[in-house]
Amino acid sequence: MPTRSVFPTYAEDMASLPLFPLGTVLLPGARLPLQIFEPRYVAMLRDIVDGQGERPPVFGVLAIREGFEVGDDGVRALHQVGCAALLTQAASLGDERFLIVCEGTERFRLEGIENAGTDYFTGEVSWLDEVDGDRGALDDLAARLRREIAAFRRATAADDDDETPPDDNRELSYWLPNVVNLDLGERQQLLASDDTEARLRLSLRLVRRERALAEALGAVAPPPDRPMNLN
Repeated sequence: MPTRSVFPTYAEDMASLPLFPLGTVLLPGARLPLQIFEPRYVAMLRDIVDGQGERPPVFGVLAIREGFEVGDDGVRALHQVGCAALLTQAASLGDERFLIVCEGTERFRLEGIENAGTDYFTGEVSWLDEVDGDRGALDDLAARLRREIAAFRRATAADDDDETPPDDNRELSYWLPNVVNLDLGERQQLLASDDTEARLRLSLRLVRRERALAEALGAVAPPPDRPMNLN
């Protein structure tokens, strides 16, 4: 059966959410550091912090389809499935610059852009349920994925063994970018997959591909891509 994460903002099926378009994909459970300095996103940050008495400090991260900016195309320039970002840390760097850290929580689908009278985008979003798929297949898929991740690490002499795959199957289905560099399209595929089963199967295909390439080329894997995102 579908399940939902327990989070106060998500009591309704639909919501209005401040949007932060980025050239990356945020996945549930992932941490995302951001340096905020563009005036419209500084204003968004202030509104989020000021509104904490009424709602948690949450905004929506959506990947931009091409380039680094969202122009007149608006909603058409964005991928439709995004992830809510919970603000967990914020520090002022002076001169209207801020360093924040957020954590991906729940997925949503962008239904439209609202005119909220702000310089930043506000979206009408619908929250996406986390569905298991074929529950009978999950444990086997998860075990195979953990074995493939271990094989990938051996093939690439990866030194990230402190990154232990999570025990929870759903968390594991989002976890592959912690050890394998995936491009934006592949991360978006993981985010937008219909259920945990489909996401585990996709992760298996991706890590097997990367392991085969590494073994064929004798390549050493670069560290997972965790850049500081600048707006």
